[in-house]
Amino acid sequence: MVTTGALLHGNAAQHLAFNEEEHPLALQLGGSDPAELARCAKLAAAANYDEINLNCGCPSERVQRGAFGACLMAEPELVADCVRAMCDAVSIPVTVKHRIGINDRTDYAFVRDFIGTVANAGCRTFIVHARNAILGGLSPKENRTIPPLRYDYVHRLKCDFPELEIILNGGIQTIEQMAEQLAHVDGVMLGRQAYHQPWLLASVDQHFYHAATPLAQRAEIETAFIAYAAQELERGTYLGAMTPCNSITNCYTIFCATARPKQTAQALAPSASSAANCVLIWPLAFRF
Repeated sequence: MVTTGALLHGNAAQHLAFNEEEHPLALQLGGSDPAELARCAKLAAAANYDEINLNCGCPSERVQRGAFGACLMAEPELVADCVRAMCDAVSIPVTVKHRIGINDRTDYAFVRDFIGTVANAGCRTFIVHARNAILGGLSPKENRTIPPLRYDYVHRLKCDFPELEIILNGGIQTIEQMAEQLAHVDGVMLGRQAYHQPWLLASVDQHFYHAATPLAQRAEIETAFIAYAAQELERGTYLGAMTPCNSITNCYTIFCATARPKQTAQALAPSASSAANCVLIWPLAFRF
């Protein structure tokens, strides 16, 4: 996610940079001013993004102070104005990610009416985190676990809005859970599970799309990442800014579910912060 202020008053090229292999790629924007969001949407479209997503789901106090995130669900007409402005500015899809409610608004009608209002402004895809957001009193981490999951609300949304694309988010950790939810909605979104156990994604194409391509081996991914890291370092890229991983440390999560994941992580972690060691430490993992 990037805020409208960061794009309009900061280094837009840096914020919008990505690797071509990341397509299809969405840019999530944080903001609540329709005109500013429209300007940012134009920047994203010009940078060859495939989708603009408006953040109406983040519950953090810092985000609330910026007047965006989950607090926007209390102002569906403003969200509709924001979506309409972006839809008028660009031809790529404009989507919204949100919660099922905020604070004590736990009734289904709240999220149903929110979607109805925003859909009338041109949004056709809604990514629904199936929890309420507690704005004050809970940390962002607690907001991802303490409010109960209400998948039934998301299922009802698909029934009430069959013409819309409804994507469920929250608590999905396995291929089996994905398949179960896809019987009720158009898609599922993985959040932190994709970060903590990226190897889970390796079998998605085969399971859901019957792809014949054989699964890549961890050693192949290691080799590809070493080459990628070396190339980026030569270009002067800061190690912590590399995509698809925010830092080299995060990359060792790909060894989750291996025979000795703890030992693998210990082998990688001591050198993970060093750019000089970046391309040297990965082969150590395969000695375990």
